[in-house]
Amino acid sequence: MGLQKDLIILGLMFMLGKCFSDCGIGYNTKNNKCVDMDECKELPKPCADNAVCLNTNGSYYCQCLSGYHNSRGGFNFTVDGQCLDINECTDHNNICGHVAICINLIGSYSCICKSGYKETDGNPGNCIDIDECQESNIPRCGEHATCFNTNGSYYCQCLSGYQNINRGVNFTVDGQCQDVDECLEAEKKQEELCGKKGTCVNVDGNYLCECPEGYTNYGIERAPCSELHCDSFSNGSGAAQLPEGLADILSMMRNSCLALSNQSAAGETKIDGEALLEKLLTATEDVLSPGLLEDKHVSGLLSAVENSILLIGPQLKGNNSKMETTKTEAEIAVQRGKTRPTGPVHFNNENAAVDTDWTTASGTGTYSGFALAALLTYKNLEESVNRSFEEIKGLQKDGVDPSIQIFSKVVSVVVSNPSTQHLDRAVNITLRHLQSDFADEKFVCAYWNEKGAWSTDGCYLKYSNASHTVCSCNHLSSFAVLMALYPMEHTFGLLLVTKLGLIISLLCLILCILTFKFCRSIQGTRTTIHLHLCICLFVADLIFLAGISQTKPVGGCRFVAAMLHLFFLGVFTWMLLEGVQLYRMVVLVFNATIRPLYLFIAGYGTPLVIVIISAIINPTGYGTEEHCWLSTKDGFIWSFIGPVCLIIFVNVFFFIITVWKLAQKFTSLNPDLSKLHKIKAFTVTAIAQMCILGLMWVFGSFLFEKDNIVGAYIFTILNSLQGALVFIMHCLLSKQVREEYARFLSCICKPEKRYSDLTSTNPSSSSQSQGSRSGQHTGESKI
Repeated sequence: MGLQKDLIILGLMFMLGKCFSDCGIGYNTKNNKCVDMDECKELPKPCADNAVCLNTNGSYYCQCLSGYHNSRGGFNFTVDGQCLDINECTDHNNICGHVAICINLIGSYSCICKSGYKETDGNPGNCIDIDECQESNIPRCGEHATCFNTNGSYYCQCLSGYQNINRGVNFTVDGQCQDVDECLEAEKKQEELCGKKGTCVNVDGNYLCECPEGYTNYGIERAPCSELHCDSFSNGSGAAQLPEGLADILSMMRNSCLALSNQSAAGETKIDGEALLEKLLTATEDVLSPGLLEDKHVSGLLSAVENSILLIGPQLKGNNSKMETTKTEAEIAVQRGKTRPTGPVHFNNENAAVDTDWTTASGTGTYSGFALAALLTYKNLEESVNRSFEEIKGLQKDGVDPSIQIFSKVVSVVVSNPSTQHLDRAVNITLRHLQSDFADEKFVCAYWNEKGAWSTDGCYLKYSNASHTVCSCNHLSSFAVLMALYPMEHTFGLLLVTKLGLIISLLCLILCILTFKFCRSIQGTRTTIHLHLCICLFVADLIFLAGISQTKPVGGCRFVAAMLHLFFLGVFTWMLLEGVQLYRMVVLVFNATIRPLYLFIAGYGTPLVIVIISAIINPTGYGTEEHCWLSTKDGFIWSFIGPVCLIIFVNVFFFIITVWKLAQKFTSLNPDLSKLHKIKAFTVTAIAQMCILGLMWVFGSFLFEKDNIVGAYIFTILNSLQGALVFIMHCLLSKQVREEYARFLSCICKPEKRYSDLTSTNPSSSSQSQGSRSGQHTGESKI
């Protein structure tokens, strides 16, 4: 190779006419100077093909082009080198990636995208997936199939209601989808697509259910036909016996049911569920607004509203609807679809909450294409059902039956499950208490049964606190929380004080009656008033002792309560007459006597009129489950408390005037002290008597508080010792009565005197004594 180069240089110099000895190899003489020779330009193809020539001082070298390599393995070479092509496709693994094909070229290579991929932005080898489902102008899968794209390809699946003629699930363009006759398939499998009474009609890609008259699928085309029980909205006993509003509900819902039946038979469903729900709640409000309902009407209302919700629910447009009025609140959830729904169901409002699931709501039988669950809250129905507790048993405590009352709002839980009497899963119902200060009482979970009464069967108390009770029930109906109120236990001490006090009181009242009847020195209007006050109090205490707890029979108990009402009112009426008499004695001074006939008419007639009117208005108000006394329900107790408060108020007015007049008389210049002292004594005893009798009922009102033992003892002592207190005030504290007692006792205890001793008595002293007695006898009339 070097010899060849020298010969070439020598030849060039010879041709140029120069001596090669002037400059070295690789240099030329120019202007008598040696300059480098650029072999790459002056020599013809010094590096041959597929190489690049690089000049150096006095020489040059060659390098293979990109895509070629020196066959001898060197990197730099001269003209004797040979560059051969490099095969990038074999020498470099995966040079084009997984989605392209490598093609070797002379000195290079090329990448071609595989089928299903394309180049992006003209960049060879940068291949992206082609979405055949989006980019194809002609549907690859046909009009009855769905195209699914994959990396580098796609596949097709027939739409619901169609199947591949090749029976495969996934296919490409060579597949064809044809209609499936669901009705025929169901017949082969002995399945019921449309229910026993429905007719299956095959259509392209689907099927429809046609329902006969009396059945409906509520506008769900492929739902089984369900029977419409329109007769459930009729009143079997006659509409005339129902409240007007309830009869309107039954009539409205029956017409809607029949209209739905006719529309289903014609293939139409145009009933507006929201409008019908609003009409139902408005009509229900009309039923509840006037006041209390009878038990049979309560059962009819609850049943009608529950059946109406089952009819309205599937016709609601949305899946959740909530509507509220002043008397009711409804929350409805509906699930539609070919498959049975699953998952939790939860309702919550101010008065109640319900936790269940869609499996319980839809049931385990034939699925009709929809499932419904609803919570209905009645805001004032508890007042109408606060008396029907015949089915509540097992609440006795120490042999005592409690009184029971509704302690929550009444709620109804409605589901589309036709079998709600024995649920596989219990439903939890949380009810808020009407009051929150009875945490220690016994609460009971109850439902309104078909007999029209509260029952506890199948409902259990799961948890309870001062404000809420959680009930767990394995059936569905209308529910409420009941509270058992146990009467305050009468301890041995209270019973002993009551009986001993009443016996003492009766004995003292007998002494008072005998004293006021036969003690001649105190006879007068005021004594007559005291006499009949004691008679009324004696009869009232005697009846109280003998019959206050004899609640059976009911008629006898009511009679005892009426007599107690009459004679206790008589006590206060005669006390009012005493105030009137004191007022007359102080103000009128002369002719203060009142005719006995007027006293009897006022003292006995007024209480009798009040009792008669009370018995006519509310005869059941006499007698309770615990005692033969006036009922506190509906404010009936005020037929006694009201007149008593009025009498006390009037007497206070009279006593204030009496004391004021007495004060004026005591400050006058010439007071008649004997008369004034007598009036003063009368006034003091009358005020003391009123305070004692009035305070008794004040302390009695405190007995409504829970566990008020102190109030119970005070009430018992004052009530049972009234007769003794009257005897002390009007007899023992009276000087005239004490003198009469002394003379009576002296006659019994001293031996009988001889007639001669009696005749020898000083005439003057005898006449003087008679005059004194005469003065005492007429003393009141003189006043």
